[in-house]
Amino acid sequence: MDKPDINQDDYRFKIANREALIGIGLVLFNFVWWYGFAYGLGTKDPSDYTYVLGLPSWFFYSCVLGFIVMIILIAVVLKLFFIDIPLEDDEEI
Repeated sequence: MDKPDINQDDYRFKIANREALIGIGLVLFNFVWWYGFAYGLGTKDPSDYTYVLGLPSWFFYSCVLGFIVMIILIAVVLKLFFIDIPLEDDEEI
């Protein structure tokens, strides 16, 4: 089987690299959000915790609200910044 000729100047590599960087940015944002709320609000004495919907506020904001924010953020990023590209070579089309 012949090895495919990979052209690094192909526009699809630029798109894939940009989308990978956006994905890394989303992961970093998610980690900072989670860490900030989990350790920012969760380092108090448990008797001083405040509660949201029966959950400790640090857990609600880091895990529940963070999950909802990430779902919305990913949907927006996918709609605005990601594009559908063909995976076949031009010669195969």
